[in-house]
Amino acid sequence: MHAQNIKKHVTVIMERSIQNGKEGIAMNEVITVIKNRRSVRHFKTEQIRDSELQEILECALLAPNARNQQKWHFTVIQNKNIINKMINTMKENMLRSGIEFLAERAKDPNFNPFGNAPTVILITADKTARFSEIDCALAAENIMIAAESLGLGSHIMTSTEFLFTLEKGKELKRELGVPEGYEHVCVIALGYKDENPPAKPRIKDVINYIK
Repeated sequence: MHAQNIKKHVTVIMERSIQNGKEGIAMNEVITVIKNRRSVRHFKTEQIRDSELQEILECALLAPNARNQQKWHFTVIQNKNIINKMINTMKENMLRSGIEFLAERAKDPNFNPFGNAPTVILITADKTARFSEIDCALAAENIMIAAESLGLGSHIMTSTEFLFTLEKGKELKRELGVPEGYEHVCVIALGYKDENPPAKPRIKDVINYIK
């Protein structure tokens, strides 16, 4: 699947063009990749390669989705000025949210929800399509697994819903080219890792078996 075939679902706001990807990882590596994935919040400033981005987007579009409706949209932002505008808009809306802990976080001059990631992917869904948010979550997981397989770091954010609250946020949404009727689901930050965080403990007693 080449770049011309994904334009329906992907808007790219970037400083370089998308190029074709490379061969995928072997199936026997998948479980290792999943187990090695971590949420990375510190990234190097170097931009990811276009071939890596293309591979990741293709994996997103191959995610399972209800009735194959594909009612999702992916906005890829690599333009630093736009990313900074997103950060400032989010901080302003958090300050005015009336939620104390969010307002306190936004007051921190070092607060950067994207962790200096050079690439940010905004995922939006047609909320009139049933299960579209779940579909987007599945696509988001594909993005993060694909990123890990390529040696990239990622982390997912949902508090980025504050990007589009209030009037300034609505203006930003139009500027980003989000399709009419599509709403925020999440944002994924991508980049080369500048940290290797350890695995956090998982709760074990959340599974039961009926055989």
